[in-house]
Order: sequence, then C-alpha cells, then structure tokens
Amino acid sequence: MSNRHAWETTEVIICGCGPTGAMLSAYLGRMGIRNVVVEKETEITTDPRGIALDDDGIRLVQGLGLYNSIYTEIGTSMGEFRFVSGTGHDLYKSPILEINCNETAGTTGHVGYIGQKQPTLESKLRSAMSPVYCSLRCGSAIVDIKEDDDWVYCTYHSVGGKDHKVRARYLVGADGKTGFTRKQYLEPRGVMMEKFHEAFYEETWVALNWKMTLPTPETHPSFPLWELGYKPEHVYDLFFPPEFRFLCNRKRPAVCGRFGLPGDRLWRFEYLVYRDEDGDRMAEPEAMKRTVLPYLTHKGSKYGLDQDVQFPEDCIDVLRCRPFKFSSRTCNVWARDRVILSGDAAHVFPPFGGQGIVSGFRDAISLSWRLAMLCRYQPYKRNHEKVLTAWYLERKQQLGISLATTVRNGELVCERNLLKILFRDWSLWLLQLLPGYREQLRHGRRDKASFRLRHSAGMPFIPELNGGVYLPQVYCRTPTGKVLFTDDAIYRSGSKSLFRVFIYLQRSDEVASARDALEGIEEWSRGEFNSHDVPILVEGMDPKDARTPNVFQIASVEEFSQSPLCSQRPAPLSYDPCLIGKSIKAKYVIVRPDRFVFAACNEPGELKEAVQWMLRYLYGEV
Repeated sequence: MSNRHAWETTEVIICGCGPTGAMLSAYLGRMGIRNVVVEKETEITTDPRGIALDDDGIRLVQGLGLYNSIYTEIGTSMGEFRFVSGTGHDLYKSPILEINCNETAGTTGHVGYIGQKQPTLESKLRSAMSPVYCSLRCGSAIVDIKEDDDWVYCTYHSVGGKDHKVRARYLVGADGKTGFTRKQYLEPRGVMMEKFHEAFYEETWVALNWKMTLPTPETHPSFPLWELGYKPEHVYDLFFPPEFRFLCNRKRPAVCGRFGLPGDRLWRFEYLVYRDEDGDRMAEPEAMKRTVLPYLTHKGSKYGLDQDVQFPEDCIDVLRCRPFKFSSRTCNVWARDRVILSGDAAHVFPPFGGQGIVSGFRDAISLSWRLAMLCRYQPYKRNHEKVLTAWYLERKQQLGISLATTVRNGELVCERNLLKILFRDWSLWLLQLLPGYREQLRHGRRDKASFRLRHSAGMPFIPELNGGVYLPQVYCRTPTGKVLFTDDAIYRSGSKSLFRVFIYLQRSDEVASARDALEGIEEWSRGEFNSHDVPILVEGMDPKDARTPNVFQIASVEEFSQSPLCSQRPAPLSYDPCLIGKSIKAKYVIVRPDRFVFAACNEPGELKEAVQWMLRYLYGEV
C-alpha cells in the first residue's frame, strides 16, 4: 500500500457501533487496545429492536462496570415466560408451561432475562468506551477496505463527504447482516451466510412496539371499569400483564410482553406472517388491529358487564410496526485474513430465545482478548489465522446450542398440526406432574454450569486440567463486609494480564499454604501475575481470618439479598454458593476474559506447567 504515512494508524477498526461493536470497543479499551469505531448513523436509533437480554448478557454488561444501570435505566426482570395454547385471545388463559425468569440463573448470579430498552443499553455501552483508547466516528460510512500482509486499510466518508483513511492490524465488521464488511468485501471472497442445518428456521414476522399512556376518568369518562372501582394503573396491568407470553395459537402464532422499566409502559407484540401473505400488508394499521386488538378486548362477563371492554386505542402510540424475516443462519467462516465478522454480520437468530444481542456480546468478549493478545504479544507475527479459526470453532459450539434451543422454542410456539399440538400439550402436562421434571421445566434450559467446550487444535485451554469449563459466578464478601459478584473480585482493574489467576478454597486455614505455592509467580509468569494481587475465594471463613487482605468469603443468599446489589431486582431463589467449587474442582484457576477456564489445578507443579503453556499461547509459540 503506497503512501502509508497518509493513513491514521490504530490497532483495531470496528465497523458499526450497535451493541456488539460498542461492547467490543469497550472491552478492547479496558485491555489497553486502541480502536476506531466507524458508525454510519449520527445518533443512536430510538427504535427498540432487540428487547431481551439473558443472564450471560447481563454478566458481560456487569463486566464493563455498568451493573448499577441495569435495573435503574436499562430494563427489568421479565418475570415469567408463559406458553399459552389454543386459538382464543385470552392472555390470562392457564399456560401449558411457565418458566420463571425471576429466579437467579445458577451459573451467573443474575436473573434469567431482563426486558431491556436497546437505545438505553447502547448508550450505556458507549459510555463504557474508554476516551483514551476508543474513538467513535459517527455519521461515517465505509466505502473501501484493502489489505496487505501486515495491515488492513479502511476508507470512510464522514458527514459532508470528506474522505478519511485509517489502517489497523485488524478490522471487525459489526455492521449487521446487510453491512458493508460482509456484503461488499467478504462475500466476493467466499464468505457466505448459510442455513444452520441442525436447526433451520426462516419465517416473516411483524414486530410492533407500543408505548401506552394511562386512561383516566377525566380523559375517558365513559370507560366502563371506573364505576367498578378500577384505577388507571390497575387498568394498564389488566390489559398488559407483566409476564411475557408465547401465544401458541395455530391460527396466528405470536409473542408479547412488556420491556424496559415499569414506568416506560413499553409493549412488544410479534405475530407470524404466513407464506401466502404479504408482510407489508400485514403490518398495515388495519391488519395490525385485526390481529392484536382481540387480545386487548376482555369479555364483559369477566367484570359482570353486558358489553366487552377494550383498552382505549387512543392511549396507544405505535412506535414501530414492520415486517422482518427471521432466520437461523451463520456464516461459513467468520474471519478471512485480517477482516473479521461478529454479531448479526456473522449469524442471525429467530426471535424465540432472546439470543440475538447476547450472541453478539459473546462474540465481542471472546474476540476482544484474542485481538488484544495478537496486538500486544504478537504484533509482528502472522499467527492470526490460527487464532481466529480457533475462536470461530469455539463460538460455533456455543452458537449451535443457542440456535437449537431458540428454534425448539419456535417450534413449540408455531406448531399447526392438531395431533402434534395435542401431543405437546399433554406431554407438558404429564411432565409437570413429576417434581423433578417440573422444576427443570420451570427453570428453563438456563443451567450452563455443566457446559464445557470441546477441545481441538489451537484452542486456548488445557482440557486435561478442566479447561474449557464455563466459570460460574456467585456472590462474595470483601474483608470489610462489602458484597460483590465473584467476577468483580477476579477481574479487578489494575492487572495488566489478559488472563487472571485465583485461588479457591473450602476453608480459610488453607490460605497460608496456598499463598506459599505462588511464591515466585512473578518470575515464572514473566510478570503476568503478582502473588500479592491474586484473589482468594473461600467457602468457609474462620472469624479470625475474616480481615485477611485479598481474601473473599463466598456470600450467602441472605447477604446478597440485603446488599445494594439486590436493589430493584428480584432476590435470588435458586442459588448455590458452592457452585464454583463444584464446577472447577481445583484450588488454582487460570481463567480467560470470556469467563472460560484455561486450566484448574490442585498442585503447584501443575499450576507452573499451566502458566508456561499460557505464556506460549500468548506469545504465539505454540
């Protein structure tokens, strides 16, 4: 590439500052990696698109120091998921299945799902982007990408049509399924979006967002429920219940529920468009009313009235109503040379599992530390294809589980065959008569404590030392009694190392000997770890050891429930304080930034060997 001095230089260029791009930038900034984010929109769109964020997503938002904003600004626990069968329009019909999302998902310490406002989520993610390392260029559109052996070169137009030229070690396309990176640059090079054959789904749905205002006796004097003593808030709750509904209606499958904060009064409704129907027509006001308003019309007999009662239409502000084609697809590869895809640019999901945004988050956290490693430890090596291929193969394992679960939920909702519907409903009824199955169904398929990555060549973990296990998160107490998430003890700021090491013990009388095993770790880790900074998590603490520096006692559910961390969120119901110990079964743990265990050891000799393997991986020597 000629005239290189004319190019601004950074380490990573990110195309797109949606949730995936913003999270990637923020985590790169925390790792000290300079990045330029090119975003075509001048402002964050006000249209709430994705509305669900699962416990993994909440955990990764927490990792950016944003936990205090989650329940105060971003969203609210989604409560229960209720699967309702039948062809009627009664949102209060007894469900065939209930999944409690208020219960803490045992693996992460968070509720199962929140209903979030994407514009607020994106704003908070951008606030976590370091002003020192992250440069956001809004109102800018990429027009050209080129590469040589060492750099990728990006030309973009800013507002006013001015050309800007930036070069970086890597470029990440987080610009969506129709973005420039994949459609214009990588598809001609053989990168294609393909059907996810293990669980393929493709249908058109209409998605609408409503914002409600409360009817009052003054604004709607003829509304019949005032005479029965109902207040405006009661009326809103009657017609828009807090639980999220999956409407398994064979005539027109749909999903609906609240999102955002309670005071926002936001409601999402999505309904299927059949293949002989036109999506645009089905999104027109009259078709939308025919589909949705029957669910907002109650039988008068419910209230002892002669006439039916409908929520006032003039209290509904339609923020969005448009068709979308939902698919389960993923690209055949996610990286080619120095250009990488993530989020919707790499894979797309149907709307049945709240996995679209969080899968982009998983891409971002797992990619961020690998890019940091390549830029910091291996800037002049050309080892990136091996590293990025292993990243794709790891993520493909997680993606397969998420997509398959999402498609199964869709099949549950969209079944039209009467015999299969009968079998579905009776099977779920019978299973819920059995206490063990009833609890599993009620919790949903959210327990990832047993998830383990399958190892193949180049993957950064040691399977013989329990590597590849997803690290659970529980609660702990500092020596001064402050309650924390264990991630906040393990991933405390101040350490320059990408990987972290911590000690996990059953009893505090083991602390001294465990610390002795770390003697000299500064030297044999090439300065990656400092023995004085290694956190120690202890299940059972002797009172005389309670104020030992850098020792954190695993906290009880009562301690967490009484702490500020539990403010404005449901208290944990299903919580195992010993989950980390049960999952890793070791004292000395090396963990990656994406919350996967690199190695877990019980002997100091094993720890030294694991650290040496880690160093060889970091420096590209394996």
